[in-house]
Amino acid sequence: MPHLGLVTVVVRDYDEAIAFYRDAVGFELLEDTPLGSGKRWVVMAPPGARETAVLLARAVTGDQQNRVGDQTGGRVGWFLNTDAFERDYERMRAAGVVFEEAPRREPYGTVAVFRDLYGNRWDLIQLLRPPRR
Repeated sequence: MPHLGLVTVVVRDYDEAIAFYRDAVGFELLEDTPLGSGKRWVVMAPPGARETAVLLARAVTGDQQNRVGDQTGGRVGWFLNTDAFERDYERMRAAGVVFEEAPRREPYGTVAVFRDLYGNRWDLIQLLRPPRR
């Protein structure tokens, strides 16, 4: 059955992005393969993720550079699911992740918006029930 394999986050620098997603968000570096001419295939994911991962793609053109940090026009573009909201929220805050708001309870679960090192908006979310498949 098809599934969503990778989503791209356009970044300024591979190494600073790897450090942020590894050290602050808690992702694992799954692959970092040089492709020549300074290009790399960099894949990261939350520990234990089975399907979807993040491809870090370094911006090279002017259009790509203009989109770093604003890939979704200011909307939340990525949703990081957790099974222990308080644990992950506190760990991420202690690691320097900037949350825009205090955690809030919604009919679907507990959520707080955070920004990555470039300003892209993410939800840290603990759903009350698993997403529909």
